[in-house]
Amino acid sequence: MRMLEEFFPEFTNKLDEIDKLYAENRPVDEKTYQFLCFALSIKARSKPCVLKHFKGALNAGATVKELSYILALTMREAAGADDCWTHDVLGDWQEILKGNVCCSCSEGEE
Repeated sequence: MRMLEEFFPEFTNKLDEIDKLYAENRPVDEKTYQFLCFALSIKARSKPCVLKHFKGALNAGATVKELSYILALTMREAAGADDCWTHDVLGDWQEILKGNVCCSCSEGEE
């Protein structure tokens, strides 16, 4: 965001407006909000956000045990989703072995 703040401050200002809108119209309590953000930050692999929302959840009354549960739940749900998605992608694995499936992700590969 530092580059955006310097070269496209209008964009980062709009993000700040969105954050304010979320805070003003939040239909869940602060602890629930922090749990959601913590889980999403884990999935997004954002170290600053994981730290921010871990601390935010603690400040909202969460325990480390609760945050550990959220971490485990996020990892488990991600593993399940990754498993289902990968099986869908590789569902035609026999056709892949036969060379009947083309990967268009790079030039010259089949």
